[in-house]
Amino acid sequence: MAMDGPQPQPRPGVYPPGSSLDGAVTTPTINQLLDRLAMQPFRARFRLSATDQTLARDRGPATIAAHASDLIEKRLAPAAPVKDGRQTPYRGHPVFVAQHATATCCRSCLRTWHRIEKGRALSAAEQRYVVEVIMSWLRRQLTDVTPPLDDTPADERAGVQRDQWTPTSQRPV
Repeated sequence: MAMDGPQPQPRPGVYPPGSSLDGAVTTPTINQLLDRLAMQPFRARFRLSATDQTLARDRGPATIAAHASDLIEKRLAPAAPVKDGRQTPYRGHPVFVAQHATATCCRSCLRTWHRIEKGRALSAAEQRYVVEVIMSWLRRQLTDVTPPLDDTPADERAGVQRDQWTPTSQRPV
């Protein structure tokens, strides 16, 4: 079945080949996207403040993911979001910071970086994808990836449980 007009070519590293966001987006793909976003000067400057880190660690990934899902549903998912382009504050919640860092802050950024067009409501799969991108960035921010300066494990120094934000595949046995 031929379609009229040229078909958009997928951006390498954003979606799996042939994906239309109706299936799961793989973590390596999201990691590649986050690596690309981190190379853009505007996106690279976003970091969680100490207050945001504490809030995220205290509430845990399940609660933060629920907040992200609610914020995306209310502020980003409608076909014409209220104050689009200005609806996401720069601080006040870890999810807001993550949205700017991951280009999920407005419909224009979603179109540019994630190929999700404006002018229509986000599907449930697209909303899940946006939340997963945000949560992946937050996990990167909250997981100690540098070796500690002394023999004390980073999670003991920070007073948090590593299991909470460290992906299962990276947890010590």
